[in-house]
Amino acid sequence: MNSGQIEHIKKIIQPLRRQIIEHPVYAKIHSMEHIYTFMEHHVYAVWDFMSLLKSLQNQLTCTTVPWLPVGDANIRYLINEIVIGEESDLDYESRRSSHFEMYLDAMERAGANTASIRQFIKHLQATGDVGTAIRLTEVPRGVIEFLNFTFQIIQSNKLHQIAAVFTFGREDLIPDMFLSIIDQLHREFPERISAFKYYIERHIQVDGEHHSHLALEMVAGLCGTNQIKWEEALEAATKALEMRKLLWDAILKQISTSREVEI
Repeated sequence: MNSGQIEHIKKIIQPLRRQIIEHPVYAKIHSMEHIYTFMEHHVYAVWDFMSLLKSLQNQLTCTTVPWLPVGDANIRYLINEIVIGEESDLDYESRRSSHFEMYLDAMERAGANTASIRQFIKHLQATGDVGTAIRLTEVPRGVIEFLNFTFQIIQSNKLHQIAAVFTFGREDLIPDMFLSIIDQLHREFPERISAFKYYIERHIQVDGEHHSHLALEMVAGLCGTNQIKWEEALEAATKALEMRKLLWDAILKQISTSREVEI
């Protein structure tokens, strides 16, 4: 792995990552209602993470019949290993589930509103088009720009940029402060928040540790010794973090304008 280039990207994006990890939205979360607002926005980011993943798998491995060898076998291994964990992990009740389905289940157990995301998925199933599904669904306003950026990257077919967004724009962005809030809510509402607490802890364990290392190897393999690709990967990673910050800004705005209910 080209550790020098990877470390260079990490160094450049560190200030943006810090802004997200220290985002003021976390200090504003004081109730289950605030958690609902967070979940009802964040679930779309969980969904489009799966879309980034499948875009990579579709282009880096053979997903058609008749089968043919595609690309580099090591990169095939890396992406397939991540797909197994993201699409068929063990949920709160030790059943096989994708991380998106785990999140939906956690929302329902907590009492969050899943009508918007379920309507969005229904329109996707009917039309196969993300833009149409957004137009037909009451997607939270702060989510739309986030999704549009993700699918611009996916539709570019630049694998090194898709991999960079997947890797640097998502992993390891959950601060200790948020974990403390979840722990506090769990003590108050164990039945409602247990599945979400499990999801967050599982996300850190799998995505932030094992999958993070695999994804970094994938970026390095796709960029290789091509300096232009490394520069484009950095550009995409930076933009992805900027879009995540804007999403967090939108959640903060909605929480700040809602009625404060202390835990």
